[in-house]
Amino acid sequence: MSRLAVWWAVLAASVVVLATKVAGHLVPRAVLERPRVVRTAALVTAALLAALVAVQTATTDGALVLDARLAALAVAAVALLLRAPFVLVVLLAAATAALLRWLGVP
Repeated sequence: MSRLAVWWAVLAASVVVLATKVAGHLVPRAVLERPRVVRTAALVTAALLAALVAVQTATTDGALVLDARLAALAVAAVALLLRAPFVLVVLLAAATAALLRWLGVP
């Protein structure tokens, strides 16, 4: 795909996102406050974030990769389960990845 085609795709995606956001403001409040809609919106958000994290930590150039990032994610998950402050979670994950890479783990 050429660079120009990529920029057109980014531009088209941006227009679609903006249109979706504007359409969201047109939905009546009564519809948005229904329990099913609220629950679904929360689940979709969590699923999207999980997908982003999975793609960013377990893939490189479209291939599945097990490296220091996955260990850092595991450490972060444990820290979150222990209700550690967010800054500490980030620091622990970064330190884990740095340590493993220093030890030679890709």
